[in-house]
Amino acid sequence: MKTLRLSLFAVVGALFFVSNSANAQTATAKKVTNLTEAKTSEPSKITWTEDVFNFGEVEKGHPASHEFTFKNTTDQTILITHVKASCGCTATNYTKTPIKPGETGSVTATYNAANPGNFTKTITVTTNDSDVKKVLTIKGKVVAQQ
Repeated sequence: MKTLRLSLFAVVGALFFVSNSANAQTATAKKVTNLTEAKTSEPSKITWTEDVFNFGEVEKGHPASHEFTFKNTTDQTILITHVKASCGCTATNYTKTPIKPGETGSVTATYNAANPGNFTKTITVTTNDSDVKKVLTIKGKVVAQQ
């Protein structure tokens, strides 16, 4: 009877060990797969005319706008799927129709210029051809009216 219990205990222990080993291998394989996927994500192949725009001095109370343009240099139709400004002080507008190869599109950023001082704001653009987001930057200095 004692040997039966010991045998049963040994079998249960072995099953537990094998089960945990298989789970660890599966988790490791998932981590490697995720890293590989992250490395294969490439930036969009559309060509932007610029990434950063400096307004210089902007008069307080007068919103400042800039249009960032790009050309679709890929072999597929591009669609801007999302545009997000870094804060509520910046409004955005963008080309909402599909952009065919060779065509151009744009993202417009408008800063409200309500508070005096230097500013740097970002606009994050997501397109259908890449998981990597494009970050555009506007900057300048809001000066008080004279």
